[in-house]
Order: sequence, then structure tokens, then C-alpha cells
Amino acid sequence: MIKALRILVLVLVGFHLVTSCSEEQDFDQIDDLAIAPSFETSIFYVKAQETLINRVEGLNFFTQDFNFDAFEEPFFTKRVLAGVITYELENTTSKPIEIRLEFLDQEENVLDTEIFSMDAAPTAILQRDVAYGATGKSLDIIKTTSEIRLTAINLGDNTSESTIQDPAIVLRSSAQFTLELK
Repeated sequence: MIKALRILVLVLVGFHLVTSCSEEQDFDQIDDLAIAPSFETSIFYVKAQETLINRVEGLNFFTQDFNFDAFEEPFFTKRVLAGVITYELENTTSKPIEIRLEFLDQEENVLDTEIFSMDAAPTAILQRDVAYGATGKSLDIIKTTSEIRLTAINLGDNTSESTIQDPAIVLRSSAQFTLELK
């Protein structure tokens, strides 16, 4: 009898828990869910030793075009909401320098330009974040860029030498883009 009473009480408590704590579930909430993941990638890394800079006659000591086909994939292009490109420039040489980045479309038209000027060493690392999208430059600049042309210009001489070990100019860049998956 006591065993039957315990079972009855457990069944009543279980039934009460199931019915009192449950409400109708709304499985359509997924339609209201907005997912916007961020993707980060490196764009380029360039290092030019001071000995190389001293060997090159003229102002431009380095020019190179980098392929930028991040937006060739329609899935990515249609869903990108915003982006930030981060640049870090370090100069441990005895030369003041200028770095020019030109964003080119497929016909090599210049869409945008970023210019970095830096004194001779010792200097702090220069970091610049460039936003694209609602809070920055037009996202169309990045969407239509197919190449980035980097030009490094020596604003000093070709004979001075830094006292810092392994003097060089280093430019790093990375990009972070936010996508809408819905």
C-alpha cells in the first residue's frame, strides 16, 4: 500500500511538473535569427631590407601588384556587410619612406588609394584600420578591387645606414569581413 502510494505521488508530481512548466514551443524562431559571422585573413606581408633600398637608384625602390580576388565568389560578395583592413608599417631604416597602396579594378582603374608616410628610425609601428561599409568607405571599393598595387618610395638618400640590427621596412595587412548568412 505504501509502495502504491509512493508511485501515485511520484506520478502526480511528474504530471504536475510536465504540465505546469511547459508551454507551446515556437519552432519558427529560426526565421528571426540573424547570423553575421566574421572572417579574418592576411592580405600581404612585405619586407624590404635597407641594403636593398640603398642599391636601387631613384625614389621607387619597390613596386608590386597583389592579386585580390576575395570577392570573386558570388556567395561572399552578396552577403558581405562590412569590413576592416588593418595595416601595420614598421620602419627600422635610416630613410624616411612613403608607401602607396592603390586599389585597382580589372581594367586597372584606381578605385582608392592609401598613403603611409613614416620618418626614419627610430619610430613607433604605425597601425591604421580602414573601415568599409556603413561606418567607413564604400564597400563597392573592396567588392570591385582585383589588384592592390604597392609602391614604396625612399624619401631619403641611398648611402645612409641604420645602426639598428637588420634594418628593414615591413608592411603587414589583414582584413576582417562580416557576412550575413540569412
